[in-house]
Amino acid sequence: MTAATAHPVDKSQDRIRRMFGAIAPYYDLLNHLLSLNIDRRWRARTVQLVPPRGTEPILDLCTGTGDLALAYHQAGAGAVPVVAADFCAPMLDRATRKRAPSTGPRWVQADAQRLPFPSDSFQIVAVAFGLRNVADTDAGLAEMVRVLRPGGRLAILEFSRPRHPLLGQLYRGYFTHILPRIGQTISGSPDRAYDYLPASVLQFPDGEVLADRLRHHGLVHVRFEPLTFGIASLYVGEKA
Repeated sequence: MTAATAHPVDKSQDRIRRMFGAIAPYYDLLNHLLSLNIDRRWRARTVQLVPPRGTEPILDLCTGTGDLALAYHQAGAGAVPVVAADFCAPMLDRATRKRAPSTGPRWVQADAQRLPFPSDSFQIVAVAFGLRNVADTDAGLAEMVRVLRPGGRLAILEFSRPRHPLLGQLYRGYFTHILPRIGQTISGSPDRAYDYLPASVLQFPDGEVLADRLRHHGLVHVRFEPLTFGIASLYVGEKA
């Protein structure tokens, strides 16, 4: 076990909300800069592989500044209702500035572990780079499955670890040493959010381990696709 993963990361709700609230003004800039703009392609791939079907609503959970919600809104040509939820108000404030309320997703402040939506409500529940930040992963997954309608699809876009030995080593060096320095310099995060980022990724299950977690919550036809040599992965499952 490396120094980055020697101690469990603090994912308490107050810390996560405070940490993301503080970096909200820099969040989009750093997402695009630190990923070399590849994060846009990852979200586009998510919408491509898990597209809207019909006009039932879609939920983008842990929406952050709303990029995936806006991608789904565009994919549905405005005819598919999109609800975008996050428990961090400053992030939602940034999201709402990207589209007028009358022409975009419906923004809702909500905790992923206690969603204020009826069961069997959404054709798609999507979450991009947010599941690992939920204090209780299983509670979050249970809520996502609860609000998904039978036959609906859960799409989870999350960082993962490249399996190629050389690429994995290079990526880990960038991810644990260079990325945190750039992120900290630009954001000035008092909670050192860009140290938290690699630590939380390295501790979070990925690949078949996370796929099995989804099956444990009753999802079927679970599959995952590594993206950009496995730097991120898209997990998809259906509610039986």
